[in-house]
Amino acid sequence: MVFSTGSILHTRTCHDADFDLTLIKRKANCDKAAREHESLMRHEDRDQIKKLSLFRDMPEAAIDRLLAGCYLQRFPAHVVLISEGEPADFLHIVIEGGVELFSTWRDRETTMSIARPVSTFILAAVIKDAPYLMSARTLQPSSILMIPSGNIRAMMAEDRVFGAAMVNELSASFREVVKSQKNVKLRSGVERLANYLLQLSETHDRCAEIELPIEKKTLASLLGMSPENLSRAFASLKAYGVVVNGGSVTLTQPGDLERLAKPNNLIDDPQS
Repeated sequence: MVFSTGSILHTRTCHDADFDLTLIKRKANCDKAAREHESLMRHEDRDQIKKLSLFRDMPEAAIDRLLAGCYLQRFPAHVVLISEGEPADFLHIVIEGGVELFSTWRDRETTMSIARPVSTFILAAVIKDAPYLMSARTLQPSSILMIPSGNIRAMMAEDRVFGAAMVNELSASFREVVKSQKNVKLRSGVERLANYLLQLSETHDRCAEIELPIEKKTLASLLGMSPENLSRAFASLKAYGVVVNGGSVTLTQPGDLERLAKPNNLIDDPQS
């Protein structure tokens, strides 16, 4: 584990899921002098951050102020990063890997969405200075940039370019929520799965052989069905050329699958 209290951006590598995340919050509240801009930062981390669409148009000095007290964390899989109901102390940005956003009620749990690079979560709570409405955990080894919420709100008030970038990010998140609701409410489970497989193939240059990027249990929850119904949906898609072997899926008749799925840009296009 590497950590420097004097850095503008702290870098840590965590090798197990049992470390204490409260350490990060205690460090975030440490003495201001330990987090001044003139302190050293890893050049590769800084260069990577400056390339993010959220920051690339910001002046150098503004980026320095925004990143004061930030952390670039490298987490293993299955680490719970935040829990619903907690105060939104940080804005999280997925740099590498993947994060599952989920929620629980009594003995039930559901997957709300999957955050992939490069995207934020959960921006609305940060802007409103409100509790998180969802929990988050890593799906795989992931690099997460954590920016203190106070920095985000202060920079939005100070820098119009950054404020506009945050509004754009928030708008994109809202549209994803709407598309997700349309997908669940307007389509059958078989149609949702068919469209998911077609989207997955599209992101891999329409490759006929694809690997599911998440466990089937998580996929079922993401698509709003039980694991048993997901199995039945896969069985139904055999007639449309879908061959499943563990986590590998082959689309032998993509045209037939597309005719069944009837993709809609206002639901399925990530850029819409």
